[in-house]
Amino acid sequence: MQLSDPATVLIITLAAIVIAFTAYAVYTAFGPPAQALADPFEEHED
Repeated sequence: MQLSDPATVLIITLAAIVIAFTAYAVYTAFGPPAQALADPFEEHED
């Protein structure tokens, strides 16, 4: 299996995209941007 093989490049690219998206989601959920998130369940308690 060569690194220049199109299937290998596609798999590496897709894996990098999935890892980047997951890292961004974790950063958004638990990092500094999470302070601006509102909990709709807390806002509309009866």
